[in-house]
Amino acid sequence: MRVLFVANVDFALRHFVLPLMRGARARGHEVIAACAEGPLLDLPRAEGFRVVGLPMARSLSPRANWQALRALRALIREVRPDLVHAHFPISGLLARVAARLGGVPRVAYTAHGFLFNQPGPLWRRGLSLGLEWLGGRLTHTLLTVSEEEAGDARRLGISRGATATGNGRDPALFHPDPETRAAVRAELGAAPGDCVVCAVSRLVRHKGHPELLAAMEAVPDATLWVVGERLPSDHGEDLEPAFARAEAALGPRLKRLGYRHDVARVLAGADVFCLPSHFEGLPMSVIEAMLTGLPVVATDISGPREMVAEGETGFLVPPRSVAPLATALARLAEDPALRARMGAAGQARALERYAEAAVVARTLDLLGL
Repeated sequence: MRVLFVANVDFALRHFVLPLMRGARARGHEVIAACAEGPLLDLPRAEGFRVVGLPMARSLSPRANWQALRALRALIREVRPDLVHAHFPISGLLARVAARLGGVPRVAYTAHGFLFNQPGPLWRRGLSLGLEWLGGRLTHTLLTVSEEEAGDARRLGISRGATATGNGRDPALFHPDPETRAAVRAELGAAPGDCVVCAVSRLVRHKGHPELLAAMEAVPDATLWVVGERLPSDHGEDLEPAFARAEAALGPRLKRLGYRHDVARVLAGADVFCLPSHFEGLPMSVIEAMLTGLPVVATDISGPREMVAEGETGFLVPPRSVAPLATALARLAEDPALRARMGAAGQARALERYAEAAVVARTLDLLGL
C-alpha cells in the first residue's frame, strides 16, 4: 500500500510522525511524507524517506491555505496514495479535503489536541469545532492521542468511531543512566546534590513558561533547565521579557539550553520534569520524562491528567497558577526520596502505556496497515 503522511512543519513531522513512517515501511508499505520545508527533515531524508516540502502554513490565511491545498492536490495526483494520514488541525483539514477531491480510497486523521479545547476567544473555539466537525465528515478513520479527546470527538459528533492511540517514545533511548547523568550535570554545572528541574517544549505562551519562571523564585534550592525554542511559525506573545526578568531574579539557577538533539541526555541529568501548559494533546515530553524516571509536575488539563497519577508519579496543579506550582516543585526539591519513589512509579507507568513500539503497532493496526 502507498501511504502519504501529511504534517504541518518539519518539527512536527520529525517528532510525531516519523515513528509511524518507520513502522509503516517496516510492514512493507511505500511511505511518502509532506510538510513545510525545514532543516529537521534531514533525519527522515537520511533514512531514505521521500519527504516533499509544501507551502504549508500554521495560519488561517485564505491565500496561504489555498496555496497549500493546491500543492497537496498536485502531490496526490502525482503519487496516487491508497491512504492519506493527516495530522494537526490546519494541515489535517487541508490534507483530508485534498484527499477526498483526489479520490483517495482511505483518509485518516490523528488529532494531537483539539483547538476548541484551547483557552481563547469563543469565536476561535467555535470555528475550530466547526472545522473539526467538517473534517470528521471527510474522514474514514479518526484517531486522537488522548482518551479524553476521543470522548470529546464522539460526544460532539465529530466522529462516532474516534479512537485514542496514545503517544509513545522509545525506552531504549529514554531511560535512567547514571553515567550520562554525571556527565551532563558536569557539563551544565550542576553539583551532585543539586535539584534540577527540566522543562522541554516550544517557547510559546500556552506552555506556561511565565508561571514556571515565577514559581522558581519561590524554590531557592532548585535550578531550572529550559530546553526548546520558538518555531518561526509560532504565534502569540513574545516570552523574551519574561525570561529577561527571570534571568535577573534567578541568576545562574536558570539555564536556557535552546533546541537540543540530545533531549534524552539532558533528561537523564535532571531530577524533576515540569510542563505547566494551558493546553495539550498528550505531550511527548512528559512521556520522555517518565521513561527517564523523573517525577512530573504538570497542569490538571486534558492529556497530562491521564498521564500523571496525582501523588504517585508526580503532581497536577491548576493551569495559569504560580503558588501551587511552586509548592509542588518545592516539595520535590526538598525530598530526594520522594523524587526517587515517584520517578520509579512514573517509569513503570510509561513502560506499560507509552512504549513507542506498542503505540505505533496499535496505530498502524487501526489504520489497516
